[in-house]
Amino acid sequence: MTLNIALLALTYLFYFGHMGVLTPYLGVFLDGRGLSSEAIGQLMAIMTIARLVAPNLWAWVADKTGQGLAIIRIGCTLALASFLILFFVDGFWPIAICMAFSFGFWTSVIPQLEPITLNEVEGDPARYSRVRMWGSIGFILMSITGGALIDVYGSEVILICCSVMLSCLLMSSFLLRSQAVRREDDEVSGSIWQKALSRPFLVFISVMSLLQMSFGAYYGFFALYMRDLGYTGEQTGWFISLGVIAEIGIFLIAGKLLQRVGIKRALMLCMFATSFRWLMLAQWADMLLLILLSQCIHALSFGFAHATAMQFVHKHFGKQFQNQGQALYVSLSFGLGGSIGSFVAGQLWLQGAGAYQTWCVAAGMAFVGALIVNGLKAPQDVSS
Repeated sequence: MTLNIALLALTYLFYFGHMGVLTPYLGVFLDGRGLSSEAIGQLMAIMTIARLVAPNLWAWVADKTGQGLAIIRIGCTLALASFLILFFVDGFWPIAICMAFSFGFWTSVIPQLEPITLNEVEGDPARYSRVRMWGSIGFILMSITGGALIDVYGSEVILICCSVMLSCLLMSSFLLRSQAVRREDDEVSGSIWQKALSRPFLVFISVMSLLQMSFGAYYGFFALYMRDLGYTGEQTGWFISLGVIAEIGIFLIAGKLLQRVGIKRALMLCMFATSFRWLMLAQWADMLLLILLSQCIHALSFGFAHATAMQFVHKHFGKQFQNQGQALYVSLSFGLGGSIGSFVAGQLWLQGAGAYQTWCVAAGMAFVGALIVNGLKAPQDVSS
């Protein structure tokens, strides 16, 4: 492993370490600040809408200037600065504005980081997965740590955990190195919209958006759901970590598995499995064994789905529009899809009374996505 690949792995660890606290426990933090489930869903929707604007703007600048690494550093700096304001404000709109800015700058990092990583590993899905799995390790460490600290110090400790992760992310970003991608004159011709409006990408992004819509209930209310079922914060952290451990396992074999089954069949498998996962939480959440099984399916719901999506975007957009392609994927799936999913989940949850209906709707979203995958024609499928 080269030094820069090791630094990339470390950057993923801190980036997703922040996510390991923010994603599962943000609902707990907001509940501790006195917000209702409707308000939590609305606030998360506002946050994720930031993914529609910020990543695309920064990616456009990165593709024009070739300074993706500089944009990573700017994003890390501004994400930390805006997050620190949360220590001094309260109320729906002050929290929403701070979180939206921090979330927007933070999510702008990954579309720049992914091309650097893919270029460093020369597009090899196996090598990419081995680097990316360190993000999963960071997620596990911080989800367990965050849950345990919440039990002892309360929900406000989330602010400290996230601030530490963002600070470490900022420091690691200044240690990274990146080679500028040189383009020949004929390579920069054409428009990204020819790629973005093509049938394969429209089908792909519809599927990935439905996947993220289905995750709205999980990201917003899983920790609260477990609390209502009588589990401690530490136990919830272990549940979440089990999912990410399964995710790490799939990352280790994702390259070979993707070469065997191809992009289309991989996405179809992930979507059907995700639909079943949410149905399990709706029907059998009182059975510990089935909660554990549902978390193991995270290997497909996120890990394999993400590795597959990265290969699709890398091949479909090529080096010419790599940053903007990554940003479109992040903003439309995690941003638009995620915001819709969070809003819908918040409206349906009803302080926990609507949990069954919420999980069933999430399962339906993933199931529809599985049906849409059938119309996908993957570019230069890795199985060919």
